[in-house]
Amino acid sequence: MNSKNVHGLLHFSTVLFTMLWFALTSTAIAATQDYQEVEWIELMPQDDLDALLNPPDYLSGIQDGSEQDSVDALSSMTTQDSTTQRFQQALTSVRVIDEFDNKSIKIPGFVVPLKSDEQQRVTEFFIVPYFGACLHMPPPPPNQMIHGKVEEGFELAQLTEPFWFEGVLHIETMSNATGTSAYGMTLDNIQAYE
Repeated sequence: MNSKNVHGLLHFSTVLFTMLWFALTSTAIAATQDYQEVEWIELMPQDDLDALLNPPDYLSGIQDGSEQDSVDALSSMTTQDSTTQRFQQALTSVRVIDEFDNKSIKIPGFVVPLKSDEQQRVTEFFIVPYFGACLHMPPPPPNQMIHGKVEEGFELAQLTEPFWFEGVLHIETMSNATGTSAYGMTLDNIQAYE
């Protein structure tokens, strides 16, 4: 074997070893990716949270699920004081926390299905902080909803089933007839909440 062939073989071996090392390292990093566990209220600005925690006094007289228990009913009121206006703004806020853009997070939540495949597996959905959001009551504020998609779909036995969602959060407003989300998530894992 001449020196050219030996040099070529060494170069090939080095390239192959480097590629193998990179592939194994990338797989190990992906398998051990750290996800920051996040609480829902961390995704909204503090002044939106304050407004939602201090609703106008007259709202305590509105029965849950009644016609008056909606964002539209609140919006149609002709006289609104500053507390009511700020509360209404917080209910529809798309303001987000920029620090969460492109951050790997883990968050618990429920699924509001938007699309499913032929096998009835959910492929597009909203992740929401509580059961019944968007379906049985007014939707949460957009900064409390996350839009998700999974091409392969997943089985959802019951809407009451909570999950852990792991992936990369990004700022993205998405609207449809069901609601509006101010965040999107590229999902890596969906697991039963335990």
